[in-house]
Amino acid sequence: MHRIIGAMLTLMVVLVSCKETREPLEEVATVETIVKPPVLHYGFDLKEFKVVHDTVRRGDSFGELMLKNKVDYPKIATISENFRDTFDVRKIQVGKPYVILKSKDTSEVAEVFIYQNDKINYTVVDLRDTAVAYKNKKEVTLREREVGGVITSSLSEAMDNLGVDYGVTIGLSEIYAWTIDFFRLEKGDKFKVIFDERYINDTVYAGRGPIKAALFEHKGREVYAFPYVADTVNNILDYYDQEANNLRSTFLRAPIKFGYRLSSRYNLKRRIAYYGYKVRPHKGTDYAAPVGTPIVATADGTVTESTRRGGNGKYVKIKHNGTYSTQYLHMKAQKVKKGEFVRQGDVIGWVGMTGNTGGPHVCYRFWKNGRQVDPLKEKLPAAEPIADSLRTDYLAHISPLKEQLDCIEYADPSPFESEETLISYNQ
Repeated sequence: MHRIIGAMLTLMVVLVSCKETREPLEEVATVETIVKPPVLHYGFDLKEFKVVHDTVRRGDSFGELMLKNKVDYPKIATISENFRDTFDVRKIQVGKPYVILKSKDTSEVAEVFIYQNDKINYTVVDLRDTAVAYKNKKEVTLREREVGGVITSSLSEAMDNLGVDYGVTIGLSEIYAWTIDFFRLEKGDKFKVIFDERYINDTVYAGRGPIKAALFEHKGREVYAFPYVADTVNNILDYYDQEANNLRSTFLRAPIKFGYRLSSRYNLKRRIAYYGYKVRPHKGTDYAAPVGTPIVATADGTVTESTRRGGNGKYVKIKHNGTYSTQYLHMKAQKVKKGEFVRQGDVIGWVGMTGNTGGPHVCYRFWKNGRQVDPLKEKLPAAEPIADSLRTDYLAHISPLKEQLDCIEYADPSPFESEETLISYNQ
């Protein structure tokens, strides 16, 4: 009897266990609420404000704009007086866009003023509570681009045909300023360049980024260019060729960076009809450019003269060392004074027509050991190459860049080719 009862109890336990196993527990449904973060513009959620987009118009001032939008004068004075280093209200420019964020209530008081300095950088004037101003920039992404072209009329036109930012043309001219004579480019010269393009929000183009590598072939001679910081103490970046030679020379080839024309060369046997074809030596090299074009020092040195005298007009003279001096004539105005030390590429004045001149230009004169010589025929001293201790690292650094350059194909030249062989860089 006890055995029967025990068996029945065991069977009941098994049945209950199986039932519990077969019938799953009821699941409790959970609802997850996903809260999307607000989309921010200039660091603000625009849904919280009444937004006004406008541009600075002629006659506008920061103070007047703020008063029109019900900002108290003390806050305007705080920004104007205490934040000049961040936002100089006297220098807002006509045509620059700005955004005003107003309160959503009936008062519609301006709470934030955003001034767009350029496509990337902007200044925020936060007028809520204590007035403050700070600078910021939009998020920018870089996209690498590589192009190759053949020159048929000018470097500028070849770049333009490829849809390349004009800044890349200027960048190449600066990199090769010491090694390529852009006044003597020939039809068929070639170039390749790898550079970055900047984009705001991945869509709005915001200018070119740094040039990562380049190759220029002139008269069949290939000159590579790679950026590298050899001077780690001063963190100075220079461009070097495939042999680790510095592309920078002690002297620039011209005292104007861009947009000029070589109008008259050094010529000791020059004859001029106005003077009855008598020999009137021209010991300078003339670069024609519009009035106001910046003139730069072609090398480091100390200003020994900055004055006006006779046919020279307004001029600057610079002593570079015990061997070389340079002079820049016919300026509209000088920017430097006697005794100042200037660096290569510094603006020292502007193109003008002072003194004896038939048109706007700078007459560039070049002294070597106290005697005027033709700078275009001088073998100018080069800058220091990469130190031997860095050479192995440099060659390893440029190896993939050189391979990438070599793989770039040249685009087909424009069908409208010039018949000229010798061409001007700025035509």
